Amino acid sequence: MKQLTQQLKSGKMEILEVPFPLLGDNQIMVRNYYSVISPGTEGKTVSDARKGYIAKAKSRKKELQLVIDMVKAQGIKSAYGLVMNKLEAASPLGYSCAGEVIAVGKSVKEIKVGDYVACGGQGAYHADVVCVEKHLCVKVPESVSLSEAAFATIASIAIQGIRQAEIQVGEIVGIIGLGLIGQLTIKLLNAAGIRALGIDVNPVQVEIAKNNGAYLALTRRQEGIENIIKSTTRGNGVDAVIITAGTNSLDPVNFAGAISRKKGKVVIVGAVPTGFDRADYYKKELSLRMSSSYGPGRYDSEYEEKGKDYPIGYVRWTENRNMQSFVDLLADGKLNIQDLITHTFDIDDAGDAYQMILDKVEHYIGILIKYGIESPIKSTVKMREKSFAMEEVNVAFIGAGNFAQNLLLPRLKKNSLCNFVGVLSGHGNTSRYVGDKYGFNYCTNDVDEILNDKEVNTVFICSRHDTHAKYVVEAIKAGKNVFVEKPLALNMEELETIKEIYDLANVPPRVMLGFNRRFAPCIQEVKKIFLPEQPKGIIIRVNAGAMPKEHWVHDPEMGGGRIVGEACHFIDLAMYLADSHVTKVTAIPVKSADNLNDSIIVNISFVNGSAATIAYLSNGNKRVTKEYIEIFCDGTIVQIDDFMSMKIFGKNQKTKKYSQDKGHEAELIAFCKSIKQGTDVPIPFEESYVAMKTTFDIINQL
Repeated sequence: MKQLTQQLKSGKMEILEVPFPLLGDNQIMVRNYYSVISPGTEGKTVSDARKGYIAKAKSRKKELQLVIDMVKAQGIKSAYGLVMNKLEAASPLGYSCAGEVIAVGKSVKEIKVGDYVACGGQGAYHADVVCVEKHLCVKVPESVSLSEAAFATIASIAIQGIRQAEIQVGEIVGIIGLGLIGQLTIKLLNAAGIRALGIDVNPVQVEIAKNNGAYLALTRRQEGIENIIKSTTRGNGVDAVIITAGTNSLDPVNFAGAISRKKGKVVIVGAVPTGFDRADYYKKELSLRMSSSYGPGRYDSEYEEKGKDYPIGYVRWTENRNMQSFVDLLADGKLNIQDLITHTFDIDDAGDAYQMILDKVEHYIGILIKYGIESPIKSTVKMREKSFAMEEVNVAFIGAGNFAQNLLLPRLKKNSLCNFVGVLSGHGNTSRYVGDKYGFNYCTNDVDEILNDKEVNTVFICSRHDTHAKYVVEAIKAGKNVFVEKPLALNMEELETIKEIYDLANVPPRVMLGFNRRFAPCIQEVKKIFLPEQPKGIIIRVNAGAMPKEHWVHDPEMGGGRIVGEACHFIDLAMYLADSHVTKVTAIPVKSADNLNDSIIVNISFVNGSAATIAYLSNGNKRVTKEYIEIFCDGTIVQIDDFMSMKIFGKNQKTKKYSQDKGHEAELIAFCKSIKQGTDVPIPFEESYVAMKTTFDIINQL
C-alpha cells in the first residue's frame, strides 16, 4: 500500500510502498477514500523538517534538552546515533481521514467490515490503509460525503473549543484566527444559532468568513477595530473569544482580553503563547481556558488504547462523541463544508500539496488527499530476492522500534552476524524504513508469514511487552530459534505456558532472553577474579529515574511495570555474579505518592552462601550515574560505575576505564555463534526462567 512520509532530517517527502499496519484488539482497519491535510499543524511539521540543525533546535527546545541530557548520560557518539536514526526515519503525516472498514479487532463490536467511517488521531495517516483505535472512529451514513466526513477529527477540535467556551443562545463569540479550524468554528456556531465575529490578519480569510456567515469579520489591522466590536456588542464586548490562530505573537491573547466583556471567557485552541498583559484579564476577571485537542479522552490510554468509554452521564462529550456530532450535523443537512474544500490531490501528488502550503503561492483552506480505491493493495512488500543457506543465521524481526533500531540491528549488521529476511512492525512506514536500511528481503504485517517462512530460522522479538509471551510460544511451535527482549512474560501464567511449550518440543529451539549486562566487559572481568563456589556479597544500585505515571510501561496489561520490564535485568545479573541458584527473595517497596511500586529494595539469598541487595530506585536524581555495582569477596572489593569504570581493591589493586558497554554486542555475537555452531545458547533457558520467576515472586510480595 502507499503511504506519505517525510524524513525529519532533510524534509524529503516520499510516497512509500509499505505493508499494512498491525491490527490491534481495539482497532479498526480502514481503506482510506480521503484524508485531510491540516495546514497549520502539518505545515509546521514539514517546515521544521526542512530547516537546518540550528533552526530545528530553536523550534524544538524540549527535544533539544532531551538530546543534551542524552549526551551527558551516554556520550556524544551514542547520542548522535540515536538522534540521526530518529531524523532519518520515514515519519508519517496526517491525523484525519475517512474510508471503508476492511477489518476489525476482536474486541470491536460496534463497527463491522463494510461500514463507512471517519477516523482520527494516532494512526489516521495519509495512507491507503490505516489502523485506528475504536474510540477514534465514528460511523458515517451513506447520505454523507466521505470527502466532508474526513474533516471530522479537525472539526472536533473546533467543537471542543466551542464547548470549553460554554456559550449560550444569544451570545456573541469572537474567533481570532480564520484558518481551517477558525472557519469550521464559524460554521458550527452558525449551525447552533450563535453569532460569530471573526478576526484575522489576512484579508482573504476575512472575506471567506463573511461568506461563511460570520456576523462580523474584520482584519486585525482595521482602524478602530476595538470600537467597532464594542459598538456591535452594545458596548459590552464579546461574551467569549476562541483563539484558533497559530503564532509566536502575544497579540491574540492580549487582543482577546481587550474585546471581551466583564467575566467573559477566552479559550485557546491554537498554538499561541500565554504570557499576556495582566490589565484586561484582572480588571474584567476573565477566565482563560485551554481546549485539549479533540476533547475528553484525548491522551488517555485507558480510553483510546483500551477502549474504556466515559459514562455519558458524567462526561457528555468525549472526543468520539464530538466527532459523531460533526457527522450528525452533516447528515441532518445543518452543516455544509464543501466550500471550505479548496484543493484535492491524488496520493501520488501529495508532496505538491505541502509545497503549496510552504510556498503560499495560492490561497487554500481545506486540502484533501484522494486515494485510488480501485487499485489493488498488498499487505506485504517484497524489497529484494535473496536466498540463504539454512546453516546460516537467517533472521526475522517481530517489532522494530527504538530498541531494535538503536541497539540490536546496528550491531548485528556491523558484525555480519546474520542475514536479514523479514521484518514486522506495528507501523508500515517503520517496517519499510528498517527493511530498506538493513537490507531485509521483505516487510510485512503478517506474523504467520514470518513464522511459516522456511528460510527464517531465527526470530528476534522486540515488540511491546504484552506480546512477548504470545510470539515466543508461536515461534517455539514453529521451530524457530528465539531471541526475546526482556521481559519474557508479564505474569507467572504466561511464563509457565512458555516453559510447558518449550519442554514439550522434541528438539527445543534455542530460546534466549536479552539479559545483556552479564556480557559487559567489566562483568566478564569480575568472573575471572572469583571462583563460582566463593560466597559473595553483591550490591546493585540502579538510579532508574522517574517515568510518568501514564507511560505504557506502568500499565499492568501493556508493560507489566518497571520491575517486570527492567528490574529483571538485575535479578539475572545478581544470579550470574553469585554463580548460584536463588533460595530466597524478599522485597520492600519505597513508598511513593503515585503508588507505582517502581522503587524497591530486594534481598536475595543463594545456595552457595552468596547474598545480593538490589536497590532499584526511581526517586533519585539524573545527575548521578544510573548503575553502580559492588562485589565483596574474601578480602577483595570490586566497584563498577555505570559500566564505564572498574576499581579492584585487593591483592591486585587496579582501576580500569571502559567506553560504556552494557554487553549488547557481545550478547548478540554469542547468541548467533551458538546457532552457527549448533551449541547451547549462552544463557540457558532455565536461567531465564528462574530470573523471571524470581521477578514475579517480588511482584507478589509488593
